[in-house]
Formats: sequence, C-alpha cells, structure tokens
Amino acid sequence: MKKQNLFGININVVLLGLASLLNDLSSEMITPILPFFIKSLGGTGIVIGIIGGLRDSVANILKIFSGYLSDKTGKIKIFVQTGYLTSALFKVLISMSVSWQQLMIFSSLERTGKGLRDAPRDALLARYAKNQRGKIFGFHKTLDTCGAILGSITVFILFWIFKFEYKLIISIASVVAFLSLIPLYFVKEKKAEPDKKVHKISFYHFSKSLKLFLFIAGMFSFANFSYMFLILKTQEAFPDKLSSTAIPIFLYILYNIFYALFAIPVGVLYDTFGRKRIINFGYFLFSLTCFGFIFATTLPMFIFLFILYGLAYASIETNQRAFVADLAVKHVRATALGTYYTITGFSTLASSIVAGILWQKVNSTAPFIFGFSTSILTVIIFFASAKKFKEYKINQEAPFEE
Repeated sequence: MKKQNLFGININVVLLGLASLLNDLSSEMITPILPFFIKSLGGTGIVIGIIGGLRDSVANILKIFSGYLSDKTGKIKIFVQTGYLTSALFKVLISMSVSWQQLMIFSSLERTGKGLRDAPRDALLARYAKNQRGKIFGFHKTLDTCGAILGSITVFILFWIFKFEYKLIISIASVVAFLSLIPLYFVKEKKAEPDKKVHKISFYHFSKSLKLFLFIAGMFSFANFSYMFLILKTQEAFPDKLSSTAIPIFLYILYNIFYALFAIPVGVLYDTFGRKRIINFGYFLFSLTCFGFIFATTLPMFIFLFILYGLAYASIETNQRAFVADLAVKHVRATALGTYYTITGFSTLASSIVAGILWQKVNSTAPFIFGFSTSILTVIIFFASAKKFKEYKINQEAPFEE
C-alpha cells in the first residue's frame, strides 16, 4: 500500500486527529458547563464528585476490554467507529435530562463511547508512529485539544453573547458529535489476523517496568480529581451570577489553549530528552496547581493556575500513553493501554469521590490539599524509582508499515 503523508505525518493519523477534533469540539461545549448544569438540577458537591469520577472511570474501565478484544480479533477501526457513535447518541439524551439522577446515568453512558474507542485508537496510532511515538501522540492530542479550544470558545459565545440555556447548548453539541464519524470513514486499516498469543486479559506479558509505571500512574490519578472542582472553586471566587459562569469558562479556554500549544513540543521532548523526566515534571506542575488553588482568590492568580494546569496535562496525558505503548510488547499493546486506562479510571473515581466529600463536609480548600499531598508523594516515589526503568528497551517496532 502506498504511503500517504501530510506534512510528514501519516494521513490516517491526520484523519484520526480530525475525528478527535470534532468529537472534542462537541464534548468541550458540554464540559465547562456540566458542573453548573448538575447544580441547576439539584446536585451537591458529593454528587458532582461522583458524576465527575464516573465520567472518567466508566470510560477507562471499558478500555481494558476494548483493548483486549482489539488485540484478540485483530480489528481496530470498528471499535473506534462504535465508540464515537455511542458518545453522540448519549449526548442527545444528556440534553434531555430533567434530574441529576438522569444526568448521572446518561453522562456515564456517554463515556462508554470513549471507553470503546480510546485504547484501540491509541494502538492504531502506535502502528503509524514508528520511532516517533511522542510526536505522533502529541500531534493527535494537539488536534484533539484544538477541538476542545473551539468547543469551549463556542460555549462561551453561546452562553455569554446569545444567552443560550444549558440544554440548548448541549443539543447543539450532540449534532457536532455526529460529524466526527465522517473522517473515520476514510481511515484505512490494513487487514490483520487475530493474534493467537492473546488468550485472556492478563498481566503475564507485561514487563516489570510496565507494571511499576502502571502503579505510579494509578497513584497520580488518585490525586487527579475531576476538573469540575477547579471550575467550582473559581466560581466561588466570583459570585456575580453571569461572571460566575463566564469567568470559569474563559479560564477553561485558557487551559485548553496552553494544553494544545505544548502537546507537540512536550511530545518531541519526550522522544529526545527523556520520558521519566517529562512525565514526573508534569506531576510536579499538577501538585503546584493544587497548592496554588489552596490560596487563590484573584483573577490573575486563577489565570496563572489554569495555564499551569494546561502545561501539567500537556506533560502528563499524552506522554503517559506513549510511555505505556513503549513498555508494552506489540501483540498486547492495546491491552496494556486498556489496563492503563482502567487503573487510572478506578483511581480517578476514588479521587473525585474523596474530593466531593471533602468539598461538602469540610470546605472548598480541602480537595486541593488532598490533591497536592498525594501528587507530591507520587513525584517523590517516581523519582526514587527512576533507576528501575533503566534496563527496559523501548519497543519501537510497528506491526506494519504502509
């Protein structure tokens, strides 16, 4: 098959990136207003923590199964397409919610689409990455986050200028979600035979380095509670009715801009400078973000902290996935990525529930003290474990080339 590139990047990677861009445009029209929508339906701090945790964990728990089935059957594209379609359908139902209980169900089920698609999609990206996994994953995440920027800007305009209600904005977002299926139609997947080496979901084929990193990533995720608490903390500082929603949305846009700007540069640094250093630096930035939120009261402080939050995620999210892909043997790569997502999903659910309890039962500062303490402990453990990663050899081969 003739190799097709766009600016040095495989055309299939570009198409997958465009699908993610459109889907994230849709999702990020919902994300910044979701905590306000939950509150408008009577949801408390604990409810917000549960919904935020479920949105991450439901998706991530499913990823180990979709990754395993992808490895087992040799098929990838069908899981990606089904995932995007599922998300679009449940976004329609989210817009129809009339209670926080309905919203919790539909919001969680919407994330099953993410659970179906992400691990197989990442395995497909790894096929095209060769020895540039940091760059390819960074490129994909940049398009993904550009969609997030456009989505959050769109919701800001619809809310601030046109005064649209939450339900109408979510309805519009669901229409955009269906458009993400168009680029996927043109993605070419080379036919692959089912892999007979994959018999069951197991850690058996995982190296010691991979197992250690999965533990560290899970520990960090226990510190990494839902973004909704950052939004709510900002809203608390600006009690005026309109600015209490508009300012958090504006800051969320700022977060996404810095996330997108630094995703590829950090990915390149990952490929050239060092994997462990970049990821652990991201953990450290997150701990600083939590520390800052303990004391933040003014708009300039919140602007700085949301920028820091974007830099932290640019260093962590993309590079953790690439690191797992590097440490996994190729015939269980999707399973390894699915395992990573599942472990971090359970940890994030627990973290968000703890944060919700602390928010409601103690005060709005307590979740950030918890996040800072846990994340800085992760930094110390990862740094102390660095030597244990020296012996592994990065698995840079691709299952096929086009």
